[in-house]
Amino acid sequence: MAEKHSKKIPVQPVPEKRGYEFGGPLGAFGIVFGLPILIYVFTFVCNDISGCPAPSLLNPSTLSLEQLKREAGWPDQGVTALYDTNVTLWTLSYYAFSLFLQVFLPGQEADGVVLACGGRLKYKFNAFPSAIIILSGLAGGTYLYGADFVVWTFLWDNYVQVITANILISSFIALFVYTKSFTVPAPGQATPSLRQLAPGGHTGNMLYDFFIGRELNPRVCLPIPFVSEASRTIDIKVFMEMRPGLLGWTILNLSNVAHQYRTYGYITDSIVLVTVFQAFYILDALYMEPAIMTTMDVIMDGFGFMLSFGDVVWVPHVYSIQTRYLSVFPYELGLSGMAVVLGITAVGYLIFRGANNQKNRFRTDPNDPRVKNIKYIETAAGSKLMISGWWGLARHINYLGDWTMSWAYCLPTGVAGYVLIESINPASGIVQKQAVQTPEVRGWGMIFTYFYMLYFGILLIHREMRDEEKCEKKYGADWKRYTSIVRSRIIPGIY
Repeated sequence: MAEKHSKKIPVQPVPEKRGYEFGGPLGAFGIVFGLPILIYVFTFVCNDISGCPAPSLLNPSTLSLEQLKREAGWPDQGVTALYDTNVTLWTLSYYAFSLFLQVFLPGQEADGVVLACGGRLKYKFNAFPSAIIILSGLAGGTYLYGADFVVWTFLWDNYVQVITANILISSFIALFVYTKSFTVPAPGQATPSLRQLAPGGHTGNMLYDFFIGRELNPRVCLPIPFVSEASRTIDIKVFMEMRPGLLGWTILNLSNVAHQYRTYGYITDSIVLVTVFQAFYILDALYMEPAIMTTMDVIMDGFGFMLSFGDVVWVPHVYSIQTRYLSVFPYELGLSGMAVVLGITAVGYLIFRGANNQKNRFRTDPNDPRVKNIKYIETAAGSKLMISGWWGLARHINYLGDWTMSWAYCLPTGVAGYVLIESINPASGIVQKQAVQTPEVRGWGMIFTYFYMLYFGILLIHREMRDEEKCEKKYGADWKRYTSIVRSRIIPGIY
């Protein structure tokens, strides 16, 4: 009689424990409560009412709170005016439409990497066609109504309230996944749905675990018939990282472009370059969506407030600061300036995409003609570490490309800073505001427009240090051998 074999049910492993990161509970407290405030500060201090920065900040000896509130456009109703129910509902409708497209739009289905419990999660990828549908709708509205299209005016007029809506949404999702994580099966128990706790996300400190993320890949299964299991199963981490916030970054940029046109009647080369570069970066990431399966965010990091807030608040609202600045101060680069920015972008993209494509091909199909001649060392853990090609230049060479492109996002703002002055139009007699750059404000606006480049560099170095620590623990002596061959971390021959 033939022996019957049943499919092995994955068993929950003993979750790995790690030390604190980001300054532990104190750092988590600062980030959870401090970063939302920082985004509001950036929005009010670099504004379209008085200048960037607000002029009184440059004269601290005569600074008064009331004057600063007037210059920053602080609402008369106070903090309560930062929230608007109607704006929040419209923001939620954007999330809902993104979710609708993920579920019902056809897409590629694929298995993720092998988890510690032995199984593979199934993913559905259609972020790129979803984005094309949304952007096509916006293009149609712009064709019909121009810069006065309701989406563009809504986002500009309610920008602060949109920030608040995204903060509330991200916080609710972070709280939801934190609470849900306590239903993850205990070690030794069967975990047929492949749920796992994230390494480092179950320290026992409530605030820190809420911040860093307890569960590795929190998912929800929607009760929707007539679609595949991969369609109805939403990986919350991947959804948040690849959909509402990332595309929202481009949508905010386009809203800023429309505002510049409404205000001045033309569009500058600087705002076009930044918008196009960032849109290309975003659409490229969406097109290459399957590559996310091998990223550290997906395979190692839990999903908590850090990623939830970062995905839908920090990314769209901080990364679009350059176009928001340029929408008020229409800086022209000229041909030489454009050539410099284009060159930097091309170099950054070549490194970033070339390195990531090479890694993804090597991991998924090592016989691919484009990577079959790559040299590597075999580790005791069974992994292969590349020591030639892009990854022979530096252990995290893709970060160099990423950071190089960030320069191209900031340089088009020039030596930033402006003040808004009132003047009377001699033809119409109407009082109008004009953004001008005076010696007193020149350079001070760079605090805002170049913040992304500085922050991103620090973020990448921190991420690289985390990667190094994890790899050293995983590979042991093999990692030391690898680092003796590939000596540079990010910048070949320098760092």
